[in-house]
Amino acid sequence: MIRPLLATAFLLLSLFAYAQPAPSGALTSPEQFLGYKVGDRFTPHHRVLAYAELIARQAPNRVRLLPYGTTHEGRQLMAVAIASEANMARLDDIRTDNLKRIGLAEGTAGTSNKPAIAWISYNVHGNEAVSSEAFFDVLYGLLDTKNAVSQKILNNAVVILDPDLNPDGHDRYVNWYNQMQGRAANPVPFAREHNEPWPGGRYTHYYFDPNRDWAWQTQEITQQRMALYQQWMPHLHGDFHEMGVESPYYFAPSAKPYHEDITPFQRDFQNTIGQYCSRYFDRNGWLYYTRERFDLFYPSYGDTWPTYNGAIGMTYEQGGSGRAGLAITKADGDTLTLRARIDHHVAASIATLESVADRAPEVVKAFGEYFDKARTSPVGPYKSYVVKSNGDAGRMTALRQLLDRNGIRYGFGQQGAGPATNTTGQGKKATATGSLSGFNYFTQKTESNLKVAPEDLVISAYQPKSTLLKILFEPKSMLEDSVTYDITAWSLPYAFGMTTYGLTNQITASNQQPTVNSQQSTVNSQSPYAYVARWQSMPSVQLLAGLLKQKIKVRAAEKPFELGGQSYSAGTLLITRAGNERLGSRFDQLVQAEAQKANVTLTPVQTGFVTKGSDFGSDFVMALKAPRVGVVIGEGMSPTASGEVWHYFDQELNYPATVINGSDLGNVDWTKLDVLVLPTGFAYGRLLTDRTLTAIKTWIQGGGKLIALERAADALAGKDGFELKEKDDKSKDKEKDKDKKAVTDSLKQFADREREAVSDETPGSIYRISLDTTHPLAFGLGSDYYALVQEAHNFDVLKDGWNVGYLKADNYVAGFAGKNAKEKLKNTLSMGVQQLGRGSVVYLADNPLFRGFWYSGKLLFANAVFMVGN
Repeated sequence: MIRPLLATAFLLLSLFAYAQPAPSGALTSPEQFLGYKVGDRFTPHHRVLAYAELIARQAPNRVRLLPYGTTHEGRQLMAVAIASEANMARLDDIRTDNLKRIGLAEGTAGTSNKPAIAWISYNVHGNEAVSSEAFFDVLYGLLDTKNAVSQKILNNAVVILDPDLNPDGHDRYVNWYNQMQGRAANPVPFAREHNEPWPGGRYTHYYFDPNRDWAWQTQEITQQRMALYQQWMPHLHGDFHEMGVESPYYFAPSAKPYHEDITPFQRDFQNTIGQYCSRYFDRNGWLYYTRERFDLFYPSYGDTWPTYNGAIGMTYEQGGSGRAGLAITKADGDTLTLRARIDHHVAASIATLESVADRAPEVVKAFGEYFDKARTSPVGPYKSYVVKSNGDAGRMTALRQLLDRNGIRYGFGQQGAGPATNTTGQGKKATATGSLSGFNYFTQKTESNLKVAPEDLVISAYQPKSTLLKILFEPKSMLEDSVTYDITAWSLPYAFGMTTYGLTNQITASNQQPTVNSQQSTVNSQSPYAYVARWQSMPSVQLLAGLLKQKIKVRAAEKPFELGGQSYSAGTLLITRAGNERLGSRFDQLVQAEAQKANVTLTPVQTGFVTKGSDFGSDFVMALKAPRVGVVIGEGMSPTASGEVWHYFDQELNYPATVINGSDLGNVDWTKLDVLVLPTGFAYGRLLTDRTLTAIKTWIQGGGKLIALERAADALAGKDGFELKEKDDKSKDKEKDKDKKAVTDSLKQFADREREAVSDETPGSIYRISLDTTHPLAFGLGSDYYALVQEAHNFDVLKDGWNVGYLKADNYVAGFAGKNAKEKLKNTLSMGVQQLGRGSVVYLADNPLFRGFWYSGKLLFANAVFMVGN
């Protein structure tokens, strides 16, 4: 017999008569539409949207549908706007006036009273499916004309509900669960309906976590949602989630650390929302907690990104997630039901909307003031940023795309007069030309004589998105508490590997993008001897991938060279007519088409005789192969790490890669693979059996290439035939302090256990990797590579292999790293290549494809796939 938690929700039932049949002429209730009570089963995404569409037809004066795109798997993305009839009649004016007020649209905002705009997001994690079920009750209840709370909310606020941010993940979970369910829910925790198979419904189609993607916008669902969000710029955003079964409900105020740039008003309103939610929960006798675990720091969450865009952003967490199903027995003997979970989310939703409705004028006023300050007195020491192009148009284009998607404005260097005084009270202003002084992110020093070229990016902090700009660009984020929920460093100049300067004065910029003159016209390009393409960022990789797919033979320079008055670095692609004779006249057409597709400038040359370096026919010019790539995924692997590799090949390169279940490694036909990628995971001890490992070593010795990332590299360390090993921990100092350490460990405080644990961790900090620039693994990266380090690896140098990337004792740059982790990371191998027979093993201690936003890592990974071992 199921013994449910207190879920009568008498307060909720007094608000919304959810289960009651609708009277004649009234709105159709969720139960009438679905044919079952909300909470009796999980509802597929298309049925959730179908109900919203029905209600929009029945109440067109109060409901408007906001379709905004489709998912990778073709499911509709749609939000729903709900307002009073009066506010719905002027909905477009409310939206545009809000944008005008904060400087994101042209014109002057109207002077009439404006309602607050409150946005509620459900189901960003697909298997946290209670949110989409709660949507039924929230939508239906808000439209109850006899309910005073509902009427107050809609009179004072425009409510936008997004019922399902991640439909592909949601339906992956719902379809699985509905297939597992019997006639009645089985609450026994070890029943199969409580054990979702890998990768689970949490993630997108490519296994990305969409709740970590708000700022980076690598996924199609995020890009489309953020485009709609920025057409509204709500004053409040609520992000609804689930967590472990045993946890009670969580709502604001958030835990520390808070980012330093969160305003006093935003902090205070966190408490206001907590007070409103607590009233609902106290009256129903529900357990909850606040101020723990879920902080406001990492900028790409559904609470922080809106917060850094002026809104009041909060996270809500209900116990349950994909494990709970329709009902599950908890450790205390109570049974947590889907209906109870829905009640909690509905209560938190209504409490939050009521809090903003009661203080709508104050919220709207504070929101406007947030952007006034951003435009006239921006936070942070730097009032301008200069990002050097350094001839890498691909990298610059990618950064500009990210800024565009975040609504951050920028310009370019310009020709003009010297420094001039700004008379608007914004301090000193200078034109982006002449000699300037700024903080160099890479040298960590303030440098004078900074020259701004026309193709350089110039970003002024005097703009509406100033706070977001400052947070995304800050060299080091101030962390008030070391116990945090996510990575602690993300600075875009390091992520993109672009020389950047922070200036304490404002400089003006040109709005005119400089025209880049193509070098294709500098010589007779009718039938050149070869085409040359620089190897410097993702467009170069996309060009190579496209050419190899077309079966065009490509070579790469192992050493720098000079030709035609131009200098070219190691890794430069040489697409010679020699070797491609079979293509005849199609050679030029195919090469130029792929270059145009990748937006890469080709330099046609009439000779392979260089003025400095190695000629095109030299042994120091590598012939690149079109590798047949395999990627291991499956049970025991990190879904996100696996998905990042899959997405890299499938979406970013459009290059074929065979996805292999780890459990099938023993059955692989190794003659069909040239490269095998092992993303990080926890199951390699089980997957890499002696038989499988022997087969892999034999394959490598025959010419195969194994790329092991993070814990996959850990799994190979110390194994027979693999050169990677951990450093010897038995130092003299440790032996000397052994007894002392034992005593101090015994005296540690129980209350400090969580804080003590982080001394061994580095939850996403930035380190500068010193590179051997002559090795193919480092081509195009420069002398230093900035890595996002998430684990304190402890690898010794390879005795006979190539130590391509190394962490010296002083290579820490930004983010939190525990004292023990910092010591461990000193003088440690980060990237290495081992020759094994005719093949090679590439060890990458850190993930270069992390969340798809660590741009410079994409070239590093391409080197591992295409350059190493040729």
